[in-house]
Order: sequence, then structure tokens, then C-alpha cells
Amino acid sequence: MIRLYGHPASTFTRKALCTLHEIDLPFDLRVVDLLGGEQHQATHLVRQPFGRVPTIDDDGFTLYESRAIIRYLNERYGGGLVPSDVRDRALMDQWIDIAYSYLSAAALNPILHHVFGFPQEEAALEASNTMVERTLDVLDGRLAASPYLAGEQFSLADIVYLPDLDYLMATPLAAAISARGNVASWWARCSERASWRKATGQEPGAIAQPFAEPTGAGA
Repeated sequence: MIRLYGHPASTFTRKALCTLHEIDLPFDLRVVDLLGGEQHQATHLVRQPFGRVPTIDDDGFTLYESRAIIRYLNERYGGGLVPSDVRDRALMDQWIDIAYSYLSAAALNPILHHVFGFPQEEAALEASNTMVERTLDVLDGRLAASPYLAGEQFSLADIVYLPDLDYLMATPLAAAISARGNVASWWARCSERASWRKATGQEPGAIAQPFAEPTGAGA
């Protein structure tokens, strides 16, 4: 059975959790106590030398970095979360990179400030809000042409956006998401998937624990 080392409130861990549930793959979640600094202890640094989460152990094969993990899980276990068409696969990779390069870093400040109560400088918040809204504009344009980011099917590209948008929906930027009809419709569809509800503890038996710093300790 796959062991997943991470924290269920971490945005990066949630990408792996959603993928595992989407594939319906049994796994054992080993919660890493991020607030207690477990990620910096020697036992975890053997698994992840940069002291972040998540990491998986698949029968002795260890892998870290969430984007690598979700690609591996899909390919090894036939998850059907990667399009068969080469151009759709390229679009999937493009949108995964956009999430990493533009959305996640910008979303961190408003999430920490509004959701978890960590004060942020006003200038930093404004810059982050601007980048989030700019990214939402680009997403809205893409989703006007297809129901999902890589085309007609739900894919890994959609999964990587869910954790940040989930937290952003608890900030004033929720209005910006709702104002972009294509993004709002996409969010409504994707956030109701059983895999995402399980990943975020909304389904019976799913694990969800509060954590005060959801994105900064992951990769």
C-alpha cells in the first residue's frame, strides 16, 4: 500500500490526496506535524531533503514534489487523468505550470492573511490580489472554450488548481472567482467531485485536520 507523508490541510498534500481518491487507490496517510517541525527532523529529511510535504513511498520507491507525485500515480496505476491526445497533454502541462508559476505564490499572501490570520503587508496583498485576478482572467478565457483546462476531460491540470481556489473562496477574492462565470462554473463542478470532497474531509471517514500554514511547507 502507498504511504503518503503530508498534512491533510496542506495545499500540496491535497493535490496528492485528490489524485489518490480520483484513481480510487488505497493508501496510508502518515500525518507530518508541520507546526511541531516534524518536517525538519532527520527521519523526514531522509524522505524529503528540503523539509517539505508531500512524499510518497510506493513499495520502497520514494518520490517527492506534488506535481511529480500526481503524474507518477496516474501513469503507474492507470488513473485516466492525462489526456491521450498529444496536444491536450501539452495543454495539461501548460496549465499545471501556470498554476505553479502564477497562482500558487500569489494566493499564499491572501490565504495566510484572511484565512489563517497572519498579518501581511498591504502592498504585498495588493500585488498578490492583482496576480490572482490576472490569472483568473486567463483561466476564464480558457474555460470559455472547454469544460476543463486540458479539454473535455477532468485531468491533473484541474486538480492542481483546486487547493488554492478552495482557500481563496474563504477570502475576499471569492468575489473575483464568482465574477468570472466560466471559472465559477468550473469550480462548482470540480469542487463537488467525490475525490475532492474526500481530500478535504467533506465525505464521511475522510481525514481533515486544522493547520495554520497551508501552503508554505509544501512542494
